[in-house]
Amino acid sequence: MADYFKQREKQVVKHTELIKEDLPPFCDEFFIGVEARTSPLTRQGYSYDLRIFFDFLTKKVPHFKNIEIKDIIIDDLEYVTSHDIELYISYLSYYKMNGKEYTNHERGKARKISTVRAFFKYFYNNNELSKDVASKVAVPKQHQKDIIRLEGKESNDLLQAAETGENMSKHQHQIQRNTKYRDVAIITLLLGTGIRVSELVGLNVKDVDFNNRAITVTRKGGNVAILYFGDEVADALATYIDTERTSLINRSEKTNKEEDALFLSLQIKRITVRSVELLVKKYAQTATPLKKITPHKLRSTFGTNLYRATGDIYLVADVLGHSDINTTTKHYAALKEDSRKIAAQVTKVHKDEDNPE
Repeated sequence: MADYFKQREKQVVKHTELIKEDLPPFCDEFFIGVEARTSPLTRQGYSYDLRIFFDFLTKKVPHFKNIEIKDIIIDDLEYVTSHDIELYISYLSYYKMNGKEYTNHERGKARKISTVRAFFKYFYNNNELSKDVASKVAVPKQHQKDIIRLEGKESNDLLQAAETGENMSKHQHQIQRNTKYRDVAIITLLLGTGIRVSELVGLNVKDVDFNNRAITVTRKGGNVAILYFGDEVADALATYIDTERTSLINRSEKTNKEEDALFLSLQIKRITVRSVELLVKKYAQTATPLKKITPHKLRSTFGTNLYRATGDIYLVADVLGHSDINTTTKHYAALKEDSRKIAAQVTKVHKDEDNPE
């Protein structure tokens, strides 16, 4: 598992360096300055966001219209006003870049403005800008979305769709016959542990400990954690490993490093995040056509079930790997309301005469 995440991090760093080539040279100082307190994925996000911001400046802000992005210097940022950044927020609703069209809603705008705020704050704190105009611009308010999760027998319906391939096209059903145990194991693991899809694809066979019903995962930021699973997950994993996975390995003509991966594609390669997203979507379209179900929604389903069973928001945060309890509280606030409603129903004002206690 560690090799997979090291390789992924290397690719992220390499890609970030390519994007930075489109930015003004002085931006390197910012990336070096924040390296100690950010992850490679965060810095990659910064590079994307800053490329959009500088493209905006050269298109919409008069001072920058005759300047190439690579020729912009730190002193040019003194000409950026709070109004320019407010205009940028509006611009993000719809813009064109490199011949492609893009749109952003609340969440996308908030992230991009947060990057700009961090950027200006860094150079202001290092006395390279005389003012921090970005700090005066509020991050767009984000309205809390309802959590989409599987309820009642919907989890069973999803698993049954993966097991049987019902209502699928002939081509889909042909693939499903060769991957049903893998797909059932993936969905069961997502529903039974709340694991992130990025953590799931990084698993190796040796990360599964059937004796202790535990898996070793690498979480965001590279932290290693132990997740425990029940009998249903154990049965699904064991069935997949003993059947489809063993058959794939036996068909391999040469040793492949990716054979260490727990979940393999039919090409005997580590399954990708995108492949897991597509397989969940494929079965969900049959099982729960009115809900847009993703691997993250299965994670939410696990978190919901765990909170309803225990009422312990700190336990939910720990198992899901949330570094901030506020993240968990925000996502499961609606369930607290459910608990309050239940409390109202079970609390009696008038006591039974036969049972005054």
